[in-house]
Amino acid sequence: MATNVDYNTNKKIVKKDVSYLGRDFSSVRENLLEFAKTYFPNTHNDFNESSPGMMFIEMAAYVGDVLNYYVDNQFKETLIEYAEERKNIFDIAQSLGYKPALAIPAIVELEVSQIVPAKSDGSGGFEPNLDYAGVVSGNSIISSDTGVDFTILDDVNFKVKSALDDRTDTIQVPPSGTTPTQFRLTKKVLAKSGDTITETFTFGTAKKFDKITLSNQNVTEIVSITDSNSNKFYQVPFLAQDTVFESIENTSLNDPTYSSSQPDTPYMLRLIKTARRFTTYVREDNKMEVRFGSGVSDNPDEVIVPNPDNVGSALGFGVTHLDTAFDPTNFMKTRTFGLAPSNTTLTITYRYGGAVEHNVRSNSITFPKSITFAIQEDGLTTSLVQTSKDSLTFTNPTAASGGASEETLTEIKQNASAYFNAQNRAVTQADYITRVYSLPQKYGNIAKAYVVQDKQLQINNDNEEEIDNPLALNMYLLGYDNNKYLTQLNEAVKQNLKMYLSQYRMVTDAVNLKNAYIINFGIKFGIITQRGYNQNEVLFKCIQRVRNHFNIDKWQINQPIILSDIAYQVSLVEGVASVVPPDGNEPGNPLIVVENKATTSSGYSGNVYDIGQATRDGIVYPSKDPSIFELKYPTTDIVGRVLGEI
Repeated sequence: MATNVDYNTNKKIVKKDVSYLGRDFSSVRENLLEFAKTYFPNTHNDFNESSPGMMFIEMAAYVGDVLNYYVDNQFKETLIEYAEERKNIFDIAQSLGYKPALAIPAIVELEVSQIVPAKSDGSGGFEPNLDYAGVVSGNSIISSDTGVDFTILDDVNFKVKSALDDRTDTIQVPPSGTTPTQFRLTKKVLAKSGDTITETFTFGTAKKFDKITLSNQNVTEIVSITDSNSNKFYQVPFLAQDTVFESIENTSLNDPTYSSSQPDTPYMLRLIKTARRFTTYVREDNKMEVRFGSGVSDNPDEVIVPNPDNVGSALGFGVTHLDTAFDPTNFMKTRTFGLAPSNTTLTITYRYGGAVEHNVRSNSITFPKSITFAIQEDGLTTSLVQTSKDSLTFTNPTAASGGASEETLTEIKQNASAYFNAQNRAVTQADYITRVYSLPQKYGNIAKAYVVQDKQLQINNDNEEEIDNPLALNMYLLGYDNNKYLTQLNEAVKQNLKMYLSQYRMVTDAVNLKNAYIINFGIKFGIITQRGYNQNEVLFKCIQRVRNHFNIDKWQINQPIILSDIAYQVSLVEGVASVVPPDGNEPGNPLIVVENKATTSSGYSGNVYDIGQATRDGIVYPSKDPSIFELKYPTTDIVGRVLGEI
């Protein structure tokens, strides 16, 4: 116990030691007892359990215990892992960048078909007349027989054929003739369940960070927001982000540089800067708020943002006020955080709802509800145009899946933690590859991607050695052609990918986009069949097994060919007694023979590769420069032989 003197009253002040370690009832009670015994030994010394003094001590301990409980509980509610209150979980999750899913819509792949006239291909055959091919706009709505609405997520352009959307052209021959008169074009597109609704909101004088609440619960997506002057508002993850992606059609007028790649890359990706933007916030009552920025001034930003003219205007010519603290909220009047709507009406279209009931059965989504289907009719026959429009049909070969009710609080906490750790940035090799594959196919199909550290040559004492370049990555890419054969990407796809990755890559990372090499090859093997089996049938099954093993969807850049895996797959076919060398059962011959196919006139890539030198211990390794093995023509490139039976 220490003693000080108050010089104003000339009285001694006694400082008493207080223990702050007690947090529960018993420990606080013990500390109070020690405090009373130490500082009030003559005032109170009756510590019997039933005495009035003990009643007050225990009541004080009770209050302390309760206060400590609420302090601990409030601290716990600030941590996403331990929070229990719904409002707190929603607030923390969204502060980490994660939006809780109020409802989970079902996803389904639709087949969309239309009929176009047939025309001569100039060589005695027939092909579809794509002048009559149309475009089904994204956000078109088709209903199931149970009344569930599904919205198309992307445009369906029948003029374009790519390997990823698998447009099929089926000849339609009239019953009374043999000459094709029509083709049925069929494409695939993803659709999402949910009701679509439009609301309007009127704004008067601009207010900083204005917000509105949508009337329906369980909103899953904002489709569009436009004002009275048809200006579009863009959704951003945070209001400080002033650039957004915009899609433009790849035409000679919009982009003369890349328009020649229009068949493979129908759209180009662009970054635009906009002040009209918004964010969304999910409330604990399952309603969604739309929040806008703080820009309330009609003046250009450069007039408002502090500069020597407007900051120093009140300082005169002296130095008295040079250390004045200026109000940084001057920035809040600008469009830095977006423009607040004023004296306008916003039209907001959004989707809401999702449940297990949205997982409808196959072939049930066939009823067009709100469709936009356009055909360029200039110079075309009106009756044929109308026939093509009337022929549009929809169906779902597989059942819709994924529909569910809202996330549980535990799921929200786990997903928010994972989202925050990801930071929506490309850092690791897997991050980059995932971003590449998530590029929508209308900006070009990317089938294979491979990322490695860039290498640089360094000369030490006249010796060259390769060292890692920590500031650059090499990304090797390949795509599919219309026949789903591997091919190099055109420059339009690379430009779209470059624009897309620019928003996710680290500022210190340079990403070099390169074409990987394609190594075409053929396979030979021999088998001995078991007695009693049809040899041709067994051989056919073996070839199919090898063909499935080399399905290009399963193969990645720099993946080696393991010969024992092929032999094992063949040995699994019923009726195969053993796998033997295809050129005879001489000692030392490999069971599986791999041959390079490089003749360009036969459709191969032309890349010559010494497979013998690349084979070590039964493994055919790819080249040092990133490459991929492709079994291009399975019907001719797989050769199997039956060399006997036992």
